[in-house]
Amino acid sequence: MAAFRALRKRIVPSFKARIFASSFNSRSISTLVLAEHEGGAIKPQSVSAVKAASSLSDENSISLLLAGSGPALHEAAANAASCDPSVSQVLVADSEKFSHPLAEPWARLIHLVQQKGGYSHVITASGSFGKNILPRAAALLDVSPITDVIEISDSHLFVRPIYAGNALCTVRYTGAGPCLLSIRSTSFPVSPILADSKSNEAPISQVDLSTFGEDSVCKSRYVKHTSQDTDRPDLGNARVVVTGGRALKSAENFKMIEKLAEKLGAAVGATRAAVDAGYVPNELQVGQTGKIVAPELYLAFGVSGAIQHLAGMRDSKYIVAVNKDADAPIFQVADYGLVGDIFEVIPELLEKLPEKK
Repeated sequence: MAAFRALRKRIVPSFKARIFASSFNSRSISTLVLAEHEGGAIKPQSVSAVKAASSLSDENSISLLLAGSGPALHEAAANAASCDPSVSQVLVADSEKFSHPLAEPWARLIHLVQQKGGYSHVITASGSFGKNILPRAAALLDVSPITDVIEISDSHLFVRPIYAGNALCTVRYTGAGPCLLSIRSTSFPVSPILADSKSNEAPISQVDLSTFGEDSVCKSRYVKHTSQDTDRPDLGNARVVVTGGRALKSAENFKMIEKLAEKLGAAVGATRAAVDAGYVPNELQVGQTGKIVAPELYLAFGVSGAIQHLAGMRDSKYIVAVNKDADAPIFQVADYGLVGDIFEVIPELLEKLPEKK
């Protein structure tokens, strides 16, 4: 054993190994964040993506990429420049080709910007925008994306849920190309913007689109965009969410959920079964195949607690469940539960709750 210890002390890393370790540690981190904007403002989930990027490294250079056309794009760029002090620059791609967030032109834009910038990471929020664009961009860059990241342990070490959120998987990225990530915005909360944030505005640069050709044929086209005119908060970012399940039995009965949400100033959610039954549009679906939410208060009425639904709301701070089945799985994750008929409980709540001021 003494001879072994003496021999081990004499073994030193080779010159080539020391050079490799030195170059790896000194390699700079630079991140391209794909930003989604609407009405001249950056969406909160894109700011969460910036927060995730800033946790990759203390010396991370973060570029925010916006694409679109018209005055709304430049207004969004001005807001993006001061959305977070960690943003180093804002890149703007102004073209009619990006008037609508189609996957084909956006993926080619990412490929173009990546070739010029040589970013080590590309990050976007794990919403419909990111899920649509990231896989195609990854294919063009010949890399494998890592999706639904909820924790960043190191610049190439990430945690993501698997098995509908019942287990967490730690993934190490070992690819040669850029690391493409989609993050769950609820896992990277946004801090309030300081009053003096305007003094920390990042520079805004135009993306050179002279080499952005028409060589590839778009296999999809924009048809129309529909949205509900409502004063309720956005489901993905609401502090309070009121969700209804199939137990409501009809679209007419589901209006009780909407009335309760209006009284609480809450967003409305629904289970997949309620969406499939036609009670509400699929944009309100919460779950593994819908939206991932993590509000401060989650109210579930007539929700059984299927695994795919729990995967979309189990990170809520407080969960309150109302169901007439005492053995419903939703009660296993609920902080507070009431075994009762929702057709009696909801009207009583509507009667006793004060109007929202």
